[in-house]
Amino acid sequence: MLALGLMSGTSMDGIDAALLETDGERVGAFGAALTLPYPDGFRAALRGVLGGVGDVAGVEAELTRLHAEAVRHLLRQANHPKVDVIGFHGHTILHRPDQRRTWQIGDGAALARALGIPVVNDFRSMDVAGGGQGAPLVPVFHRALAEALPRPLAVLNLGGVGNVTWIGEGGHLVAFDTGPANAPIDDWLARHTGQAADFDGRLARGGTADTQAVNRFAEHPYFKITPPKSLDRDDFAALLADLTAAMSPTDGAATLTACAARAVSLAARHFPAPAGRWLVCGGGRHNPALMAALSMELTVPVEPVEGVGWNGDALEAQAFAFLAVRSLRGLELTYRETTGGPAPSRGGRFHAGVLANHRTGG
Repeated sequence: MLALGLMSGTSMDGIDAALLETDGERVGAFGAALTLPYPDGFRAALRGVLGGVGDVAGVEAELTRLHAEAVRHLLRQANHPKVDVIGFHGHTILHRPDQRRTWQIGDGAALARALGIPVVNDFRSMDVAGGGQGAPLVPVFHRALAEALPRPLAVLNLGGVGNVTWIGEGGHLVAFDTGPANAPIDDWLARHTGQAADFDGRLARGGTADTQAVNRFAEHPYFKITPPKSLDRDDFAALLADLTAAMSPTDGAATLTACAARAVSLAARHFPAPAGRWLVCGGGRHNPALMAALSMELTVPVEPVEGVGWNGDALEAQAFAFLAVRSLRGLELTYRETTGGPAPSRGGRFHAGVLANHRTGG
């Protein structure tokens, strides 16, 4: 099937969209991909509904409209292929699996009506309702991509929150959130410089990390919890704000960057066997200060996923294209080793497209 995946991550920088040919078990071919940045005003509005407060309905409607715009842009770029299904993650505004609650805004039915293409959304709810963490969802896609690579292998996604997939012999998976990654760095930059992110790691490279603050961060109970486990974007916000309260903008950026890298090294302690290689995707791989900090923390090769021919900017969007097809085929999206649910779980909610000029798929 030709699937189109859409992802709006915790960094809130925009929408990633990507085409993928897949049967939900193997990857046939990669297609076009793009990122549509959020307008500054909408990014602020989206930040304002985190936690499920404020004008959620209004933000959800605009988020859905922007995703439809991203799809149209991508289809024009790809010369208007006939897409079988869209995998629409939406945007997480609340994630409390301990309360069996997770909330991704984005109206799947409205998106299907607007585009005339079937849509699968709401990928996490079934796993969370069954007692799982509902995250991360991408490990089955990482395993499909890494079919020919030596194992054990770690695939690290550095978004607002970091998550890792460990892939062992026989395709055995372990996956969980490592800890805060780009989100606290982005928030620090927004507060101190008005910039959306530490582009090229410039601010962090101009400062000095506070080693004692990083060590206190590493004592957080989260790092001792046996995975699977997951985080909300702001779970560490209060601790990190306290640790960096008296720091200069540059030292604060350096310290938060060091904390993100330390979280990854602490995550590696939970692997069944050491990973011989780390492949990094997500926006964090573009930050040389963060990548340098990772290389210092880990003792094996750490490199962007482009080193094995993957597109790190499109990977999560491609994953939701893959997951949409798995959902249509009734295949599991999550496992006990990836989200902690008591049993493998299917997921996704299907919305039929209404225009006749597209195949219905599935």
